[in-house]
Amino acid sequence: MAQEPGRRVWMIVLKNFIDSFKPRQLRGTLKGTDYMGNKYFEIPKSSNKQRNSRWFQPTEKDNFTQEVPAEWEAWLRGRRREPPTEEEVLKNLAVMKLKQKNAVAVEAKAGKKTPMQKGIETFPSYSEYESVPGRGPKDPK
Repeated sequence: MAQEPGRRVWMIVLKNFIDSFKPRQLRGTLKGTDYMGNKYFEIPKSSNKQRNSRWFQPTEKDNFTQEVPAEWEAWLRGRRREPPTEEEVLKNLAVMKLKQKNAVAVEAKAGKKTPMQKGIETFPSYSEYESVPGRGPKDPK
C-alpha cells in the first residue's frame, strides 16, 4: 500500500525536527588558498540543507575592492563541484599575465602613451553620438 500524501509531509516534518537536535558543524574545512592569500572554506550539506555552505576569508578584512580568481568564484557559487587545484589557478594566472603583456605591447605599437588605462576616458568618442545621455552629439558641457 502506498502512503497517503499527507502522511509523507508529516514524516518529513518529523525527520527535520529530529535532525534539528543533532550537532551541526559550525567551522568549515579549509579547501584551499589562492595566490592572493584568500582562504576558502566549506561546510558539507546536511540532511535538511540542499547546498554546501562555501565562503572565503580575505587577507585584508576591510578591503572591499579585492578580486577573487574566476576558478574560485565558480566554486563559491556552486558552478563547479570540486575546488580548483593550485596548478589550475597558477596556469590561468600565467595566461592572464601573458594577455596583459600582449595588450600593453599592442597598445604601445599603436602609439598610445598610457597603455592599460581604466575608466570612462579610455572609451572611444565619436562626434555623431552623444557621450552624455540627454545631450546632443555636439552639446557643450
